[in-house]
Amino acid sequence: MSQPDVSLVFPAYNEAEGLERAVSSALEELHGITPHFEIIVAEDGSSDGTDELADRLAVVHPEVRHLHSVERLGRGKALNRAFKYARGAVLVYMDVDLATDITQLRPLVDAVRGGADLATGSRMLPDSRVTRSARRSLASQCYNTLIRTLFGTPVHDHQCGFKAFDRARLMEYIDEVDDNHWFWDTEVLIRGHRGGLKIVEIPVDWVEGKGTKVKLFRDSYRMGSKALGLWWRLRGG
Repeated sequence: MSQPDVSLVFPAYNEAEGLERAVSSALEELHGITPHFEIIVAEDGSSDGTDELADRLAVVHPEVRHLHSVERLGRGKALNRAFKYARGAVLVYMDVDLATDITQLRPLVDAVRGGADLATGSRMLPDSRVTRSARRSLASQCYNTLIRTLFGTPVHDHQCGFKAFDRARLMEYIDEVDDNHWFWDTEVLIRGHRGGLKIVEIPVDWVEGKGTKVKLFRDSYRMGSKALGLWWRLRGG
């Protein structure tokens, strides 16, 4: 198999129900973007058969690779591990639930090919089309305002699970990104901004998944606490 231009990572913890559909959709879309790509299923200690399914998909499709973890690492650590394992010059990840319309994969990849160090999907831009509850929209607006205030980032949506990276630039600082779970998405942007990376936001069509693993109040509290802790550490506290 040729050296891939693009590596797409699916972080997968107990995703047996949706994994095959996600991989099938990604295969179709990526074939239209580049002839040389790989899909990495970063399977994170699943207990619902996701590991066996990922093995079968890797046998059927030569572009698919299964990166298994016996123990649960957490979303952030699983992504760090997968990106180091990936071989593409452009590294992408998206969530298995395909909340973001996969047809927007091309503009995300093209943004990095066009000179961005980091491209991220945004549900907060005027051209974005988003379907989710009012309370989640409000919580997201408050959270992103907090992050921009604390860290001075120009990003409107830090938590969208749809990002692409220039591999060489990401490897310069990936070991500094140490959150193991949901705050990873925000931290990778904060540290990238502090490192002078060129960040581009892409408007997306996004529909809230029915089986989302995010718990609004619990995870909002935890991520707010993580943000304050990172702010304190970065200012030398």
